[in-house]
Amino acid sequence: MPSLKDLRNRITSVKSTQRITAAMKMVAAAKLRRAQEHALAARPYAERMEDMLRSLSDNSGAGGSPLLVGTGSDKTHLLVLISADRGLCGGFNISLMRGLREAIKRLQAEGKTVQLFIIGRKGVGLARREFADLIVEVAEDISKPSPSFEAASNIADSLIQRFSNNEFDSCTVFYNKFVSALTQIVTPQQLIPFSLAEDGAESIVTASSAHEFEPSEEQILDELLPRNISMQIFRAMLESFASEQGARMTAMDNATRNAGDMINKLTLNYNRSRQAQITKELIEIISGAEAL
Repeated sequence: MPSLKDLRNRITSVKSTQRITAAMKMVAAAKLRRAQEHALAARPYAERMEDMLRSLSDNSGAGGSPLLVGTGSDKTHLLVLISADRGLCGGFNISLMRGLREAIKRLQAEGKTVQLFIIGRKGVGLARREFADLIVEVAEDISKPSPSFEAASNIADSLIQRFSNNEFDSCTVFYNKFVSALTQIVTPQQLIPFSLAEDGAESIVTASSAHEFEPSEEQILDELLPRNISMQIFRAMLESFASEQGARMTAMDNATRNAGDMINKLTLNYNRSRQAQITKELIEIISGAEAL
């Protein structure tokens, strides 16, 4: 049974931990507000750009940029994982890794070759444990202090360069889409070739509409497709950053509550032990007095 001193030290230690988790919760809450605003602001632009590209590809007919039509093969898949650079955010990184693991197993079962591009220090650590031989590139600390479009553009340039060198046929990014501080959804999004499948959104430019493009649709697509990759990566980074802050705020709130429960239990044990010790000392005093 621990001594009273051990219990006092334990209570002091847990109280210190509780103050740290409470402070981290407040910091995450402040970052979450800004990150949520940025993520929500980026969604309409990214969705409209995708919608415009779908409309242009419909009007341009067959053929076009390899970023649109692909390489004609579906053998090699590059999976891009956007994870966190810091921990203490609950199951944020674990859920991402679970989704990536399922995608890898499915593709390998179909006889596909899988490559990994891991963004974020935690994702790199997790991926190296299971899929070290599949990693072709990593990027760490690019979201400090917050995601930037320049970093997203650099990643997009790297992906386009690899695609131009015929290193892969299809590229899909995995990230946590922000829903609320309590809910984040692991979302795969195909970047290369550009996905023509619509998500139920109404097109802003229909194929049957009479529109004249200057320059031609093909030229516009050649200009917009690389920009779209940068924009979609930037959007995914913003969504992931907001999700990370929400997950960390929730995790630190739970940790603070658990620390409070532990302090109550330790205090109760301390009081019981102290009462038992006092009772024992009184019994010894009384027994010694009676012996005299």
